[in-house]
Amino acid sequence: MVDRGRSVVVFWVVFFLLFNSSLEQLNVPLSLWVERLALLQLRSSLGLRTKEWPIKHDPCLNWTGIQCFNGRVIGINISGFKRTRIGSQNPLFSVDALSNFTLLQSFNASRFALPGPIPEWFGSRLVSLQVLDLRSCSIDNVIPSSFGNLTNLSALYLSGNRLTGLIPSSLSQLSRLSVLDLSRNLLTGSIPPSFAPLGNLTLLDMSSNYLSGTIPPGIAKLSKLQFLNLSRNAFASSIPVQLGDLSSLVDLDLSFNSLSGSVPSNWRGLRNLQKMVIGNNLLTGLLPGNLFPPLTQLQFVVLNHNNLTGDLPDVFWSMPELRFLDASANNLTGTLPNLSSNANTTTAVFNLSQNMFYGGLTSIIRRFSFIDLSMNYFEGKVPDYAHGNVSLNVNCLQNVSSQRTMVACASFYAERGLTFDNFGLPNATQPPPPPSKKGSHRTLIILAGVLGALGLIVLVAIVLTLLIICMRKRGTTTQRGTGVGPIPTGGSPSPPGVPLDFSSLGEAFTYQQILQATVDFSDANFIKQGHSGNLFRGILEGGIPVVIKRIDLHSVKKEAYTLELDFFSKVSHPRFIPLLGHCLENEHEKFLIYKHMPNGDLSDSLFKKTNSVDDPLESLDWITRLKIAIEAAEGLSYLHHECTPPLVHRDVQASSILLDDKFEVRLGSLSEVCAQEGENHQNRITRLLRLPQTSEQGSSGTPTATGAYDVYCFGKVLLELVTGKLGISASSDATMKDWLEGTLPYISIYDKELVTTIVDPSLVIYEDLLEEVWAMAVVAKSCLNPKPSRRPLMRYILKALENPLKVVRDENTSSARLRATSSRGSWNAALFGSWRHSSSDVVAIPAAPSNKAGGSSFKQSGTTGSEGSGQNGEGGNSSSTRRHSKEIFPEPPLDVQDLEGK
Repeated sequence: MVDRGRSVVVFWVVFFLLFNSSLEQLNVPLSLWVERLALLQLRSSLGLRTKEWPIKHDPCLNWTGIQCFNGRVIGINISGFKRTRIGSQNPLFSVDALSNFTLLQSFNASRFALPGPIPEWFGSRLVSLQVLDLRSCSIDNVIPSSFGNLTNLSALYLSGNRLTGLIPSSLSQLSRLSVLDLSRNLLTGSIPPSFAPLGNLTLLDMSSNYLSGTIPPGIAKLSKLQFLNLSRNAFASSIPVQLGDLSSLVDLDLSFNSLSGSVPSNWRGLRNLQKMVIGNNLLTGLLPGNLFPPLTQLQFVVLNHNNLTGDLPDVFWSMPELRFLDASANNLTGTLPNLSSNANTTTAVFNLSQNMFYGGLTSIIRRFSFIDLSMNYFEGKVPDYAHGNVSLNVNCLQNVSSQRTMVACASFYAERGLTFDNFGLPNATQPPPPPSKKGSHRTLIILAGVLGALGLIVLVAIVLTLLIICMRKRGTTTQRGTGVGPIPTGGSPSPPGVPLDFSSLGEAFTYQQILQATVDFSDANFIKQGHSGNLFRGILEGGIPVVIKRIDLHSVKKEAYTLELDFFSKVSHPRFIPLLGHCLENEHEKFLIYKHMPNGDLSDSLFKKTNSVDDPLESLDWITRLKIAIEAAEGLSYLHHECTPPLVHRDVQASSILLDDKFEVRLGSLSEVCAQEGENHQNRITRLLRLPQTSEQGSSGTPTATGAYDVYCFGKVLLELVTGKLGISASSDATMKDWLEGTLPYISIYDKELVTTIVDPSLVIYEDLLEEVWAMAVVAKSCLNPKPSRRPLMRYILKALENPLKVVRDENTSSARLRATSSRGSWNAALFGSWRHSSSDVVAIPAAPSNKAGGSSFKQSGTTGSEGSGQNGEGGNSSSTRRHSKEIFPEPPLDVQDLEGK
């Protein structure tokens, strides 16, 4: 026992000495003068602040993010640092001093702006580097091939930049690499087949690029791979069967590609898989039932928006760990299984909507916390337990609302030789009883005459009443909607005379702070004149850049700032410019303080000035333009469809779309936001009676508070993104109208090549991206329809921009026709069929012109992408073979169509 005690004491003494020795090696001053000089050079070239890197202190002991060992720098971390004011004026990828750190093991500059290309020497001089993190640094150009020399590298993060070109095959030399993240860039081409030597790779993320071709089967040799994300690219062909050999795989995401064929049936090696996402592709065929039993760990499965057919394998209903299944928008069919007696309730969520399931509801639905069975063909009565956790809209069920018509349901069941019980189905039109032969003709004539007279009297009374109401509202002095804010459900605007309290909305600044921030509103800080006030740049204490709106109440109404503050107090969404504070202490002058957007607005960023003599303007790339369009639509869709009451922006143009340092959209110009005008029937009667009111302007000349007006203005923004013509969205004069009349004929849903005539010449669009440009142009044209009622809703515009290929690709399968014709409100018909119709009735389509020199720059991708033969074997221009019928492209209701735009 004594010897054992002595051994323990000796062990702890030795451990303490070794640990203390290690601390001494870590916490010693910088020993090499050349490394100290290099740090000072790096501090100067990157514009780092004294707060993080104080020049009078030792870097190893006092500088933030500097890691040393034995007096040598082994790690540099400037992630999230802010530059000095001078350094932020011309930020560059200026890190030449790094080449002096011969023992550097990690360099982390994530979320620190390093605009420009990665220098070629980066991979040849930093040979000791083990971790390189350059996420979201605004880097552009190509990945240097010299990266193949970083043989000690274990983690490489390059996501969230603007890297272009091909993935260098030299990366296959990084045999120690464990993490490779190239997501959210502009990379093209295919995955190099030589990636097989990366045997230590555990994470491979190449999502959100423009990669094409096939997924190389060699990925299956990455035996340690746990996370594989290839989503949002342009991969075609089928899913490699070899992926089933990735026995360590935990997370697989292949969504938003053009993958075809069926789901492989022999992925039995994926026993550790927990998440499988293969949605939004072109997959067809049956789901293999023998694929899933071995996957006992599977928790998250997404198979939506494909063309899968047949039954849903029974194993899905009893997977022990499954928490989420989305198999919506397919052609799956069959009936619900019966619940076994020993089944327990789970927290799983199932989405089986937009399929062709039929038959009665069974007690299986009690197992799930929520299950979406909408837009199928279920029939019969709804059990009492199927109300709280089940969505049942658009089926064939009895005695519940929002179901399909009897004709659609009966047709579905008859085609399959099934019996359909329509008793109690809403909207079911039962045949009238046979009339009695004696006196039936005379009775009908008398009854028709009486009812016709009564109907005529009621109609005249309604028209006169509505006419009086219209005339009275035209005579009022307050324009409808200008004083209405975003009132939540059950709320009401503040009564007149009651002071508004915005003390809790942002920070309250003093007038002196405002003067100091803007240098007494100097001309150098003036940005522009807005609708409700002038905008100035400002720097708050602590170096925080802001934009300050100066509102002079002598020239604008009080509502100019109260309505905007009211908006911010009740509406919260990441797509709107953040309000940081306000200054309301002056009686006749108010100030609103917003977060500074480094990339200005879209009109400023679409073309940026460069120092190049040959090309003084740099154009936004296509992926950024599409991203901006989607995010702007998100904000407008939120206003139109998620606010109560619905709101409209009324000032949608390029200058209202603000862009932060990552080109994320923040909508501005919010002083015009108001509640949407209601009583659409009254507006239609007004137009029917030819009252002097246009479809886009109110009686006072201001834009009408309607969603259709926002959609029209957004269409001009989309056209500005496609054509690169500045000022379209901000102009409404005759010149702009003439330009539109000359441009819109070159947008046709039937001919892709026409759009190349009007595309921005500065855009370099690869052939496999041309369909996206074409789709945005088609959406823009439908937004510009002269009939407000024929313009799409903003939520449909958002869906179309998120799925551009579905706008221009036709679905010719019989199941697609069935879904389009079975319900006027069906998802496929309402969302994508309408583009073909609404975009074809604006102007006549001319003959396809020949490509002339000096037009847009298009490049062949060199891969077999989706452009080759089309989805259904059509040619690349998808011209004459497209069908145009009311069944596939349903028109709006007759009363709306005929009354609008007259």
